[in-house]
Amino acid sequence: MLHRAFLFVLLALTSLGARAQTKPAELLLIGTFHYDNPGLDLTKVTSVDVLAPKGQADLEMMATKIAAFGPKKVFVEWQQNDQATLDELYAHYRKGEYESYIRSKYTDPRKLNLFLKNEMFQLGFRTAKKANLPRVYGIDYQGTSFPFDSVQQAIRAAGQTAIQQRIDAALKKFGDDFNRKASTMTLRELMLDANTPADLTANKGLYLDIFNRAGAVDNYAGPYLVSEWYRRNLYMYSVVQKLTEPADDKVMVLVGSGHAAIIRDFVPYDPRFRLRELREVLK
Repeated sequence: MLHRAFLFVLLALTSLGARAQTKPAELLLIGTFHYDNPGLDLTKVTSVDVLAPKGQADLEMMATKIAAFGPKKVFVEWQQNDQATLDELYAHYRKGEYESYIRSKYTDPRKLNLFLKNEMFQLGFRTAKKANLPRVYGIDYQGTSFPFDSVQQAIRAAGQTAIQQRIDAALKKFGDDFNRKASTMTLRELMLDANTPADLTANKGLYLDIFNRAGAVDNYAGPYLVSEWYRRNLYMYSVVQKLTEPADDKVMVLVGSGHAAIIRDFVPYDPRFRLRELREVLK
């Protein structure tokens, strides 16, 4: 009886929420490779020079079209608990002094690479400024773990040679495919390709089809890694939910493709939002 009562209350609240929000906000969810290529992902790929004239021209075009779409808020893959730093960076960007500020503040090549090239600044800040937004919001949560080494140990202990071969082959294919595309595609084409159903499905499949099978029957290293990845993305999505106000009829979320592949599955169950595709906005 308790479970039925809880379900009834939950359905009633959902119905009330749906009626209160008659028109869902359009959520432009953009998955991307990391422009600064820090080498932290499982797949290692070659770098795309987003600072070159062709890359900058594509970024100008994309930011202009996304700004014309009219997002009321822009969310990026910056740690939510460090919003103050993001605010400081964006304030300098709006004043037109971002690059000089970064070069005066950081000398470490890795930091310079991050702050000068990463998509948060190159596309997120650029779009927000064109849309005349006062702030860019960080949504990342890094309190989860990603125990890839434990998963591989569990695979070895269980003698899952075929699973390990599938992981190796999938990671190699991701890298080879991206490097091949990057050699011929423009930045705009790479961004559109990263948001195709095929690319997003392959990204998510690595977790559900392969990692989730890792380990012996009584070993849950694989499912634990997958659950932690989902938890991180659920937390990120919760920040978007909490910060999107009734007046925000359109929002943009810019995250790595691995995040976008998971987050887009949450949206159909949330009456507050309706997904918009990047290809529609960049037409």
